[in-house]
Amino acid sequence: MKTAIRGALLTFKDDPFVRDMQDCMVYEDDAVVVMEDGKIAAVGPAATILPTLPQDLEVTRYTDSVILPGFIDSHVHYPQTEMIAAYGEQLIDWLNNYTFITEQGFADKDHAAEVASVFLKEQHKNGVTSACVFGTVFPQSVDALFEEAANYDMRIMAGKVCMDRNAPEALLDTPQRAYDESKVLIERWHGKGRAEYVITPRFAPTSSPEQLEMLGALAREFPNTLIQSHLSENRGEVEWVKSLFPACRDYTDVYQRFGLLRERAIYGHGIHLSEAELEVLSATGTAIAHCPTSNFFLGSGCFNVKQARDARRPVKVGLATDLGAGTSFSMLQTMNEAYKAAQLSGYALSAGHAFYLASRGSAEALGLADKIGSIEVGKEADLAVLNLKSTPIIEYRMKYARDIHEALFVQMTLGDDRAIAATYIAGRRVWG
Repeated sequence: MKTAIRGALLTFKDDPFVRDMQDCMVYEDDAVVVMEDGKIAAVGPAATILPTLPQDLEVTRYTDSVILPGFIDSHVHYPQTEMIAAYGEQLIDWLNNYTFITEQGFADKDHAAEVASVFLKEQHKNGVTSACVFGTVFPQSVDALFEEAANYDMRIMAGKVCMDRNAPEALLDTPQRAYDESKVLIERWHGKGRAEYVITPRFAPTSSPEQLEMLGALAREFPNTLIQSHLSENRGEVEWVKSLFPACRDYTDVYQRFGLLRERAIYGHGIHLSEAELEVLSATGTAIAHCPTSNFFLGSGCFNVKQARDARRPVKVGLATDLGAGTSFSMLQTMNEAYKAAQLSGYALSAGHAFYLASRGSAEALGLADKIGSIEVGKEADLAVLNLKSTPIIEYRMKYARDIHEALFVQMTLGDDRAIAATYIAGRRVWG
């Protein structure tokens, strides 16, 4: 099936954190994207592409809009959809009083399937076409998400949470169970369609050294799977890790000692990392998922993207909603909060840098830039169409936008799910 859409187009061909923005951002004010068999078959100026198309091919035109690479949410907890906006507490108390209670319900696969359906529809409504997702300790919670994502041919990365201590009995597995159940899920799902498995210790405090050892062995056995967890989110958590792993130099060293740092490993937050830890992440190719709405909501702190991306030892960074401590499915709102985090860290994050993080930057962080994150021939046809006049105040403000950079900044500051005119996954429109 061949489809084509027309409108202004924005994508990135390189990393604006290490090269000039003008060498990285590609903007075309009237472009056509042709999609066939789930891939981008042609892209370019409308004047060039339109004459090459069959006469009977309908071209859907989006006016006052920009065609973007679909947003990539690099760290999110789908089981927390039902507890988003839970009042009070910082990280550890919030986990104990809300998260661990909610996740016990995912022993019931029907419930997991219901939440997965709501979660993915909300992602599509917000222009998110791919995500790296935490399940729960129950393998059926992961099955439910992958099954629902397969209905859309959506590129989903997900894994069973592994934890064998410091959590309610109903959510604990064992080192052996974590290995066995994760391996079964890898063999069932990894590389099937667009599903990818992610080895998922929740975070160091909820896994014994024995469990981390088993998960490191699993990572060596399956070197092309992803790895995800949490790192240095909260100062109290950092001190807790020191007490639990006294032989380790720091929090990052815990994961390194057990073989859990490598390309395609991504850790949420990374707020309170030392320079030595950032050097280790850079050297191993490990990425950080920047979760600004969650970091603010739980009072965890401000992640400094500029410091992480220092050209002397750059750490890969993706952008993430981190629901349900994260407060919005909207990647535009997440960019808005990322801008504020940058301001509080002493610098300004441009709109170009923010949109890069939400697309190609997250793809680079997840080791998927050869497949998604930019609009190029041969890439998977995952697109979001951004309506530049989605609300009366945005429409009014856009009258005074001087260029595409200012227009994008207005969108990420004032926009939300209403700004997503359409979402395409594998060439098929799933929203709009």
